[in-house]
Amino acid sequence: MALERSAERTAKAAARGGGHPVRLRALDGLRLLAALMVAAYHYGGRDGEITQAWGSSPRAQFPTLSSYFAYGCLGVQIFFVISGFVICMSGWGRPLRSFFASRVSRLYPAYWVAIILVTGVFALPWVAYEAVSPSDALVNLTMLQQPLGVDRVLGVCWTLWAELRFYALFALFVVLPGATRHRVVLFCAVWTLGSAFAEASDLPLLDVVLMPEYSSYFIGGMGVYLLHRFGHDALAWGIIGISFLIGQHYAIRELWHPAGIDAFSYRSATGIIAVVAFGYVAVTLIALGKLNWANWRWLTVAGALTYPFYLVHEHLGWVVVQYLRRGLGLPSYATFGLTVLLMLGLAWLLYRFVEQRLAPVLKRALATPRVR
Repeated sequence: MALERSAERTAKAAARGGGHPVRLRALDGLRLLAALMVAAYHYGGRDGEITQAWGSSPRAQFPTLSSYFAYGCLGVQIFFVISGFVICMSGWGRPLRSFFASRVSRLYPAYWVAIILVTGVFALPWVAYEAVSPSDALVNLTMLQQPLGVDRVLGVCWTLWAELRFYALFALFVVLPGATRHRVVLFCAVWTLGSAFAEASDLPLLDVVLMPEYSSYFIGGMGVYLLHRFGHDALAWGIIGISFLIGQHYAIRELWHPAGIDAFSYRSATGIIAVVAFGYVAVTLIALGKLNWANWRWLTVAGALTYPFYLVHEHLGWVVVQYLRRGLGLPSYATFGLTVLLMLGLAWLLYRFVEQRLAPVLKRALATPRVR
């Protein structure tokens, strides 16, 4: 995905209608870091099915690190901030059909294969985890299983439902009429107020459409993109600041709880705020060109692996952890590291043989107008 090297160059390119785009590789690295945070949470920062894989609570497997792994779930909030930035960039100056084609071709090919892989592996008689019904697995291919109340094949797909709603709102109110600075600012302001109204009104429909618990992260990412494209601006900084203040509130509300012996992990309010702030600051520094020195080619590969890794790491990770730890008797830390490496290897295969081959075909099919 092409991004301009700095805010100043991007603003000049926008004024000229041209420019020489380059990739912000540091953003790819941040994507992978967020994905690894989520993996650490799923493997060592929570109870649930992973306990069956380890043979005991991850807290017993990682007595010291499990309390840090518990913060890894906040990688999702970082993902959402990155998504606000990237979607604002990718939709700028793009017709609706092209935007739709780019999003579908980006999300669905690896997702379809991940659904098939996890369903197939869980259906094996020697795998301890239960597969969803064939009907539910088919519904999962639409990515609409959550609003339809269908059992999920992938636990992480709830974030994709949030992404889809963001894409729909952005397409309707920014891409369709044409992206401009004024329109994006207005969209951010109206969505922020609408989310507050949704929270106050307690109407389920407004909650579903405006998703107040997640909207601030997407809005913050869009504010960061305005800085990247147009340079320092009070309105853009205001969007970022307000979205962070609201975002940390929802992160605390969803993830903080009093310390107690019955709770698996305790996340301090200060720790939660610090991780959320890290996400906002990191994306902003990248957008302003402060991390352009991190221009290593391998980061591009890291960014490409992030999405397929995110899709497969949790459920297939359970199977791998159980085999390595309980089957082969490997130490906990070796099992953890080897599982992550194996999931990254699988992600590379999905990227190389699924995304690189199917995504361009799907994108051309959807983006090319039909000849009558």
